[in-house]
Amino acid sequence: MSAVSGLSVWLRLRRWVDRFAAYLPIVLMGLMAMTTYWLVRNTPVTMEATPKQAPRHVPDYHMRDFSVKVFGVDGRLKSEVVGKEGRHFPDTDTLEIDEPRIRILNADGRLTTAVAKRGLVNADGSEVQLFDKAVVVREAMAANKQGVALPRTELQSDFLHVFANTEEVRSHLPVVLVRGVGHRFTADGLAYDHLGRVIELTGRVRGTLLPRQDKNKP
Repeated sequence: MSAVSGLSVWLRLRRWVDRFAAYLPIVLMGLMAMTTYWLVRNTPVTMEATPKQAPRHVPDYHMRDFSVKVFGVDGRLKSEVVGKEGRHFPDTDTLEIDEPRIRILNADGRLTTAVAKRGLVNADGSEVQLFDKAVVVREAMAANKQGVALPRTELQSDFLHVFANTEEVRSHLPVVLVRGVGHRFTADGLAYDHLGRVIELTGRVRGTLLPRQDKNKP
């Protein structure tokens, strides 16, 4: 091959390389676009996360003419709730009861009963809210563990909040307290702590106390 012919081939090859170099960015951009399109077509679509809705105050089950008993770790009956109809609300884990009748036994075996038109009980039965013509009665006891005689105590109100574990009863509505025979008090509110042996009457308080009778007199 002559030198002129070799030079001609080299020039043509150089021009071809120059053209290829000029179009190379365009070719690469096209390849990238095609690759991106393929990835979009074949990538699984992620489901959009739906916002979590707040639980509604709607009952998840009903009961009729039912009885619920709560036992302690020693197997002793702590409380029993009987109702005409009950509705459980999962958002608050409470049981709403029509015409509840409740029995609570404390560690001394003293019985407390409660009735009302409507009641609301928490999950473990430690708190009971009574609405509309609520009556809580703590029966008399000849002697507790300390040897002290305890008279019968009755509370009446349109709202009574009973705490079974701490043996407390509270109300922010007018209440009637009847203790023993003939002792009667009325007030605008009440906080009764049986373990602390304290009764706090608030607001307008009125009371009737009968004189103590001497059993030795004829």
